[in-house]
Order: sequence, then structure tokens, then C-alpha cells
Amino acid sequence: MIALLQRVAQARVEVAGRTVGEIGPGLLVFVCAEPDDGEAEADRLVTRLLKLRIFGDADGKMNRSVADVGALLVVSQFTLAADTAGGNRPSFSGAAPPDLGRRLYERVLSAARAAHPQVAAGEFGAHMQVHLVNDGPVTLPLTVRRPAAPARRDGG
Repeated sequence: MIALLQRVAQARVEVAGRTVGEIGPGLLVFVCAEPDDGEAEADRLVTRLLKLRIFGDADGKMNRSVADVGALLVVSQFTLAADTAGGNRPSFSGAAPPDLGRRLYERVLSAARAAHPQVAAGEFGAHMQVHLVNDGPVTLPLTVRRPAAPARRDGG
């Protein structure tokens, strides 16, 4: 799974002029599932993003996590899997098919809500307007991949 994390002072998501998710200080998390992702990757992504120490402590050092200080706003964004290596039009074949993408996005939300008290969300598949005040600015990529299969020892 691919995520883009933005530390925000505030953020909100609108769909057709109505606010569907809104937070104060915390993390705006754009999430993209890839074809080989499963529930384990979604769960690991949530665990990692809740533990990342990217918020300032009393000395201004990044020693606090969103679990210590703020809320999450989780937004689906398949364009994080864009391949821009050739031509002028990105390819999105690296993104999970819509059914899998929706299922894993909902798994991320479910896992986040089970582990953190303040979780807001965008709307999967909708055309959204995201409004944010980036704090820092701090923007970080986070990728969680399925572990590679161990090498076979039998020569085959």
C-alpha cells in the first residue's frame, strides 16, 4: 500500500459542496492500494502511521506521534500509484482494481478507528475537494509492501 502523509493544522474533504470529513491538528493520509495488497498490508500501514514520530515535543523535536497529539483524515487516492515514466499521460495500472481498492480503504478506516479515537474520512471513488493547512510543512511518503517469499532451498 502507498500512503502520503501530511501533518496538518486542519483539513477537510468536501464532496458536491458538503463536508464529509474534517479534522483539526493531525494527519491527512492519502491512501492507495496496489493489486498485490491485502488486509495485512492495510493493518501494517495503520500501525506504522499511528507510530510515526513526526509531531514536535516541548523542545520542537519530532518525538510525538499522531496517537499522542491529533486526529486522522483518511482519503482514498489511486493516483499515488501513477507511473509517469513514459509519455505525457500517467498510467494507473499500478493501482488496485476498484473493488479491491474500496475493500482495503475500508479496512484501513476500520483498523484506524479501532486503534485511534479521532478518525475522519473522505468518500471512496468520489470527486473530492481537499482543503488543508500543512503544518511545517511536513509531507512524507509511506509504503507498506507484502514481504518477499523466502528463497527455496531445494534448488527449484
